[in-house]
Amino acid sequence: VRLIRLFYCCAGIFLDYEKGGQLRTKSIDLLNLTPETDVNELLSDIRAAEPLITSSCVEQVKVLICKLQEKVSQKDDRKFYLFRALQAHILPLTNVAFNKSGSSFITGSYDRTCKIWDTASGEELHTLEGHRNVVYAIGSCALDHSCPESFRMVCLAFNPQSTLVATGSMDTMAKLWDVESGKEMSTLAGHFAEIISLSFNTTGDRLVTGSFDHTAILWDVSTGSKVHVLTGHRGEISCVQFNWDCSLIVTASLDKTCKVWDADSGQCLATLLGHNDEVLDVCFNYTGQLIATASADGTSRVFSTETFQCLCQLEGHKGEISKVCFNPQGSRVLTASVDKAARVWCVNTGVCLQVLEGHSDEIFSCAFNYEGDTIITGSKDNTCRIWH
Repeated sequence: VRLIRLFYCCAGIFLDYEKGGQLRTKSIDLLNLTPETDVNELLSDIRAAEPLITSSCVEQVKVLICKLQEKVSQKDDRKFYLFRALQAHILPLTNVAFNKSGSSFITGSYDRTCKIWDTASGEELHTLEGHRNVVYAIGSCALDHSCPESFRMVCLAFNPQSTLVATGSMDTMAKLWDVESGKEMSTLAGHFAEIISLSFNTTGDRLVTGSFDHTAILWDVSTGSKVHVLTGHRGEISCVQFNWDCSLIVTASLDKTCKVWDADSGQCLATLLGHNDEVLDVCFNYTGQLIATASADGTSRVFSTETFQCLCQLEGHKGEISKVCFNPQGSRVLTASVDKAARVWCVNTGVCLQVLEGHSDEIFSCAFNYEGDTIITGSKDNTCRIWH
């Protein structure tokens, strides 16, 4: 084993090892780890099932499991306060997204640009230009498990080499960019209408795009070729996302439904019902056990990926909800609304824990950072706000 990496947000350990002269990666799922788990017993089970865990690295693995257990044990009773407001673009923002280390974030705008920002200082690092129309969708990806500290996807330690940012636009194109240079690397053409959502899988070799042409397309990142075209929605697709283990894709649509797809076969597994108006956003939690939706009916819903049934409904916003996301621990849902507020909710009870106010116009996007201790919101008032 050359490198052992710990993933907090998705509860697991990744082993980087060499076989046949090639660097390979294997994951160990720790999604069932709790504060009560006996670490020594768990470690014994892992060693019995995984020959890569030898006596030379067993102590390192134990330390990482203990760190993860400590993280799982942390209470989620924090409140968020405004840290900084940035005049980000000359026109309203459409989307915001953190890199997974939380050191930087990206904003997309009606001014046809994306900007990369330093979270701590609020300094603008890059402006990405090239789209001919509004930029709606943004995402970050690390390829070949090698990315720089300044723009990592989910890992805590990598061999610094290269990263990509993907953007989707109303010009029907998706583009891949190099973060360090800000240069455009490639263009993915195949949709016949606007692209307003996209998502990388966790291994970085697949990208899914959602379009107003009622379809989602799964792409091979290295070749730029189509893998699957997902058809079945009767309205425009508003959001697409992979689950953590890359086995599922979820799509949200203006037809008031969401659909869950098998990422390997491209087959539809389930349709999520219940909203009375267009579904504008959807996301998995980091374990892939829950799906949260955001709708123009002013509510958010949480579904089980085991039964595909609704577990709770989040009510309180005074207008349509444009964005929804889970915190990394999976205990909180964050929603952004046209009522100029963002709300933090308890997943288990459906109770609203905090209302984030201050924007002077509709909030289009929101996101948690990797640690779950920072929130960014992006608004029609041309600003983004950082909350700690």
